[in-house]
Amino acid sequence: MDVNAAVAAAAAIAGVLTGVIAMLAFRWSERDLKRPTRTSLHTDPVLPPGVDTVLSVLRSSAVVLDEGDAVVKASSAAYALGLVRGGKLSVEPMLQMARDTRRDGEIRQVELDLPRRGTGRGEALAVSARVAPLGSRLVLLLVEDLTEARRIEAVRRDFVANVSHELKTPVGALSLLSEAVMDASDDPEAVQRFAGRMQIEATRLTNLVQELIDLSRVQNDDPLEDAEPVRVDELIAEAMDRCRHAAGTKQITMASNVWAPDGPDQGGGGRRAGGTTDLSIWGNRGQLAAALGNLVENAVNYSPARTRVGIAARRVNAPGGDNIEIAVTDQGIGISDKDKERIFERFYRVDPARSRATGGTGLGLAIVKHVAASHSGEVTVWSSEGQGSTFTLRLPEAGAARDRAQQPPGLDDEAGQSAAPSHRRATPDSLADSTAYETLSAPEVLP
Repeated sequence: MDVNAAVAAAAAIAGVLTGVIAMLAFRWSERDLKRPTRTSLHTDPVLPPGVDTVLSVLRSSAVVLDEGDAVVKASSAAYALGLVRGGKLSVEPMLQMARDTRRDGEIRQVELDLPRRGTGRGEALAVSARVAPLGSRLVLLLVEDLTEARRIEAVRRDFVANVSHELKTPVGALSLLSEAVMDASDDPEAVQRFAGRMQIEATRLTNLVQELIDLSRVQNDDPLEDAEPVRVDELIAEAMDRCRHAAGTKQITMASNVWAPDGPDQGGGGRRAGGTTDLSIWGNRGQLAAALGNLVENAVNYSPARTRVGIAARRVNAPGGDNIEIAVTDQGIGISDKDKERIFERFYRVDPARSRATGGTGLGLAIVKHVAASHSGEVTVWSSEGQGSTFTLRLPEAGAARDRAQQPPGLDDEAGQSAAPSHRRATPDSLADSTAYETLSAPEVLP
């Protein structure tokens, strides 16, 4: 009896233990099912904490790849450059770098030239790609666009080369002329002739150095720090005075539709026409005078003898405030279409032989462009070969002058023409009587 009771008790205890063990095993298996496995981690990668935020503020294009080369994260800049397409990295050299880095954990960097997306002109996009491991399974690709930096470096190299060449020419000429003077010491006429040539080369060198200084100033300085209302009639009078001797030598008549501040007598190859005197520009007087002077000087230099050069100014309505347009028109040789795209480049000359003869440095129009841009304006050109050119400097009017000024008659009609300055121009003959831009006439040689 006692033995049977003991056996029954042992069986009961064994059953209870079996039930407890079964329940624990069931719960343990449920926990294992909820725990992430290597397979689940592989199919659903997660960025380390904070990486997403860091990538969002980087200037570089960022792409994160998983073990299967699928894109886990990509910045909008990466899509804009065409690095990611269809959820995959589309640049094979970068993809191979990512695989090599994933294999050995080494950081790699390379510079590549990629075809520019969306253009059929074959332009290359210069980029620098850097690949680094991100955790144990992910790879980070950072791509920096170097196209603009390379362009600036090329411009710098060209500028240094051009400056070296331009400086070498007059310096070499001065050296040769000084030797000629020494050899001709017994010939006063030859000495005088060579000395005159030396003076010309010295003047050319001085002008080149001065224009380099001016270009450096307009590129690096903020002209609006010393801005003031500058009267347009004073700017035009100063530009005409600057070129009066050269115009008189070639019997070129300079005409303006703006009353000069120093009275009606222009003299010396220039004449004044009735116009407005209430036009003012907000800016740096020295830079504005240099820019307009360069335009008038070019017009005189590239015009044949006994022709006209005209300077017209007017106020034009524009969104956000009125603008002042100053147009310089000549009846010179004109500019071809291919040259018009490059005339504002530094040291570019349409006619190198004529430029050397007139002492031009090739920097004048570059200075005009920078002055216009730094004053929130622009410079445009209309030209036809054999008929002449019109350069239009468009700048914001000074606020105080605009408040005082009264709207001239016919302004609305003129303002409508300003939208297409490259197709309309003021002829030198029309500047004497009005500020309207008329259709181009054929070059006229004065009797």
